[in-house]
Amino acid sequence: MSSNVGERLKPNAEQLRTIYFIAGYSVGIAILWSMPIIKHLLWPFKVFTVALHEFGHASVGFCTGARVNSITVDPDEGGLTKMQGGNIYLSLPAGYLSSSFFGALMIFCGFNLLASKVAAVFVGLCMLATLIWARNWLTRGITIVFIGVIAFLWWLPYEGGVGLRYFILFLGTMSALYSVWDILEDLILRKVNESDASQFARICCGPPQLWGVIWFFISIVFLAAAVVGALYTFKDDGGPNK
Repeated sequence: MSSNVGERLKPNAEQLRTIYFIAGYSVGIAILWSMPIIKHLLWPFKVFTVALHEFGHASVGFCTGARVNSITVDPDEGGLTKMQGGNIYLSLPAGYLSSSFFGALMIFCGFNLLASKVAAVFVGLCMLATLIWARNWLTRGITIVFIGVIAFLWWLPYEGGVGLRYFILFLGTMSALYSVWDILEDLILRKVNESDASQFARICCGPPQLWGVIWFFISIVFLAAAVVGALYTFKDDGGPNK
C-alpha cells in the first residue's frame, strides 16, 4: 500500500513541468515584488488577492447569517467588508485563510486542464458575487477585468485552452504566496495596529501574533496539500493540454 502511494506521489513529466512553472512563478513574483516601477506589474494580481480576502469574509459571513452591506478594495491594496450579524468567530479568520485556500485550490487545479476550467468557473462566480457586493469602482473594475481575462483565455483555441490552465496556476501561486507573506509580514514580523488577528484576539484569547502564527501554518498546510493532492490525483496527463 505504502509503495503504491509512493508511486502515485512520484511526479510524471507533465507534473514536473507544472512544478517548474510554480517555481518559476514564485521566483518571478519574488523578484518583481520589490523592484522599483516594475513591481507595479503585480498590482492587479495583488488587488485580486485582496478581493478574494474580502470575499472570504463576506461569503462566510453570509453563510452564517450575516447581511453583507459592502466590499471595497482600495488602490493601496487594502480592503474592507461591512456586514451585520453572522458568526464573527468564523468570518474574521476567513479573510486570510480563504485567500490561502483559494490560492491552494487554484494550484491544485492548475495541474490539469479540465480542473483548471472548473476552477476558472469557481473564480468567475466568486468575482461575480464580489461585484454584487462591490461599492467602489476599483473593486468593480478589478472583478470585471479578471472575469474578462478568464473568458478570453477559455475562448482562445490554442491547445484546447492551455493558456487558461497556466493563468489559473499563476493566480493560485500569487494568491497563496501573497496571503502567506501578508500573514507573516502583518501579523508575525511586525504588529499592525488593526488587523483581522487583532480583532480576533480581542473577542477570543491570546495575542494577535499567536493567531498570525496559527493562520500562517494553516496556509502552509493548504499549499503543501494542494501540491501533494495534485501529484496523487492527476496521473493520466500526457501533456499540457490534458
